[in-house]
Amino acid sequence: MSSPKKVVLAYSGGLDTSIILKWLQEEKGCEVVTFTADLGQGEELEPARRKAEAAGVKEIFIDDLREEFVRDFVFPMFRANALYEGLYLLGTSIARPLISKRQIEIAHQVGADAVCHGATGKGNDQVRFELGYYALDPEIKVIAPWREWDLNSRNKLIEYAEKHNIEIAKDKRGEAPFSVDANLLHTSSEGKVLEDPFEEAPEYIYQRTVSPEEAPDKATFIEIGFERGDAVSIDGETMSPATLLTKLNELGGANGIGRLDLLENRYVGMKSRGVYETPGGTILLMAHRGIEQITMDKGASHLKDELMPKYAELVYNGYWYSPEREMLQAAIDKSQELVTGTVRLKLYKGNVDIVGRKSEYSLYSQEHVTFEEDDVYDQADAGGFIKINALRLRLLKARDRKAGKNT
Repeated sequence: MSSPKKVVLAYSGGLDTSIILKWLQEEKGCEVVTFTADLGQGEELEPARRKAEAAGVKEIFIDDLREEFVRDFVFPMFRANALYEGLYLLGTSIARPLISKRQIEIAHQVGADAVCHGATGKGNDQVRFELGYYALDPEIKVIAPWREWDLNSRNKLIEYAEKHNIEIAKDKRGEAPFSVDANLLHTSSEGKVLEDPFEEAPEYIYQRTVSPEEAPDKATFIEIGFERGDAVSIDGETMSPATLLTKLNELGGANGIGRLDLLENRYVGMKSRGVYETPGGTILLMAHRGIEQITMDKGASHLKDELMPKYAELVYNGYWYSPEREMLQAAIDKSQELVTGTVRLKLYKGNVDIVGRKSEYSLYSQEHVTFEEDDVYDQADAGGFIKINALRLRLLKARDRKAGKNT
């Protein structure tokens, strides 16, 4: 690969990406454009601008992508009820394709021939970023410093920073207690104090949720309105996607909802422990399940549940822009055409319970399910239904007896 002339760096302003910025200037000799995405991580982003300016960067992009993130990435994923390995709501995974997309857009806008990320060579994010880059621009050059440089320890990073007068936050001078990634959907904490999977995560790990034990003793009741599978309102108030998720985060966090301690299988082959907080997403998943219960046909619902693990794996592994994910999305979106209505939920000490659901497209028929007398269902019909479905089982048993099998 020829040396890049101009590179767009995914830049947070933290220690690692600040060092990467200088390393690109010094070691690669290229012009650096910084891109910082506001995905609702809850941090002030102007310091990143000031640090980039101090490093001599002329083109600085700080983009508020919160609405696009929830509308075009989080909501489509939640239509699938996606859970990786049955538990993880994919908060980090779903942010990467949007960052990749915007980096490529900026590269085209400013005439850059390369992009760069700060993901390590041990994790999933390097795969997610780069699959996104190449899917959107097959000719783009990709720089992954952690796979090239020899700054492979915290001490070496700090020595490099001091040598080049790079600002170091005081809490970075020692061993950081854990690593955090955050956006509007979740927070993810890994490493250091969490590396022993048998030790309980200390309470200070959690940033968005009170502990269930400290949550209010009185339940909170809310109603979430849906249209075509997407949440559109809380307690009758219509909200934009990002505003709605922000409100659900507040409600979930105050009630101790959305904590997960997970030992997961990374795409690169190793197991890792992550402690996640997804308060709004946990509520949203339960609510979406509730509205699907009353509006979706059994066959469609069960097929969708069979597709979900594959969909979740594709998102986790970084294949958002793959044809197979888009094919699955088309099927999922088709299933959501009449997933419209209202779900009532009870939030209490870490739990989310569905306590009511209604829809103008309801498939629930009280006439059919009542235990009282009705005029719409002949119970005698069930006998024939059972006999037809039992036919193959009866034939199997008859054959086995003939063969002398005592089963």
